[in-house]
Amino acid sequence: MELIALRTFQAVVEEGGILAASRKLNTVQSNVTGRIQKLEEELGTELFFRKGRGLQLAPSGRVLLDYTRRMLMLERQTAAAVRQVGESVGELRIGAMETFAALHLPRALKAVRASHPGLELRVFTDTSAALTDKVLHHKLDCALVAGPVIHPELQFAELIVEELVQVHAAGSNPLLLPLILFREGCAYRARALAWQRSQGHVQAEAMEFGTLEGILGCIAVGLGWTLMPRRVVEQSAHAADLVVEAVPPEISLVPTGMISRRDAPALAALNTLAAALAPVPD
Repeated sequence: MELIALRTFQAVVEEGGILAASRKLNTVQSNVTGRIQKLEEELGTELFFRKGRGLQLAPSGRVLLDYTRRMLMLERQTAAAVRQVGESVGELRIGAMETFAALHLPRALKAVRASHPGLELRVFTDTSAALTDKVLHHKLDCALVAGPVIHPELQFAELIVEELVQVHAAGSNPLLLPLILFREGCAYRARALAWQRSQGHVQAEAMEFGTLEGILGCIAVGLGWTLMPRRVVEQSAHAADLVVEAVPPEISLVPTGMISRRDAPALAALNTLAAALAPVPD
């Protein structure tokens, strides 16, 4: 099997069809179709069910997709690891929670850029659950998530402990307001819901937003309350309009760190990133 065939197969799956895959790969449809057919001939099985003009992944295709992601990630990481020995070039895919990206990531990325100037940095933000899944499926080299993360295929290196605080607008009563949260998969979400239940809030429903500033902006005008890292709130443009209240340690203290696959090649840039994120001793 050739890597170009595997990349083509992955593109067809992720883009949803031959035409979209050909556009992503900047090639003609006949090349995409030919590579898929050759791959099916080599493997002796159909990878897709044809339904009219559409394609549906066959069971054998699902198995190949998992191995394809592993092989393409390994190929990319291996090339990056070898290049870093000399020229320090390649690509590093980093995932981070939005709150972590806003607060901690810029200085760490600056340190990686200084130590590995030829390295292309790609950063993706999402919930801890989604980022963990992407690392597991070889879509990210590492991710900065709320932990602890315990998984046989992942290693988790704690870097900092975030303190969550209750946040609401000045003059408002959080007991009478709805909870405002990031979408499902956010590590802070379960803690906020647990705190809401323990405090007997009158408003049991919750609103979801996709951005940090969207949440804090709505809270600043009295539309709800949330739990958020203290330092994120203190550095927000809405800080003057917000009231911060401490919550018990079992709710507030969240170990946060870097996850990566145990079987991935060692990348010097990951060590640089982790070192830059570690707290400075007093």
